[in-house]
Amino acid sequence: MANTTDVETLNSFLRGEISAVETYRQAIGRLSDERLRSHLEDCMQDHEHRVGAIRERVEKLGGTPVEGSGVWGAFAKLMQGGATLLGDKTAIQALEEGEDHGLADYQRDMDKTHGEARRFVRMELLPSQKRTHERMSRLKKTLH
Repeated sequence: MANTTDVETLNSFLRGEISAVETYRQAIGRLSDERLRSHLEDCMQDHEHRVGAIRERVEKLGGTPVEGSGVWGAFAKLMQGGATLLGDKTAIQALEEGEDHGLADYQRDMDKTHGEARRFVRMELLPSQKRTHERMSRLKKTLH
């Protein structure tokens, strides 16, 4: 039972991370400010790293990693598409809200995992998510 729950929970996190990568990629392509683009590329790389790490962990547990971001990805693309039409500041705000959502997901669902999977979430995924969240929060504050 733990393995099935762990795989389901990790796949939920994986969908969120894939969505984050897609959203950052979209924003980077539309930003006019090179400095902002550089910050976003760093965050996107962190999310890409988590995508790989979660896929690997799901496979180790005998599960099949999800391939796409699902509904959250479509929603994130819609939000980011609208935000980028309104400019860099709004795009950064939308990304920071996505980081809020990702952090809340990890904090809320971490305890649905067990043993090694929980250690992985607590010691690797959550601290990494906190770092990207903090980066985007700082970046957002510099634009006000």
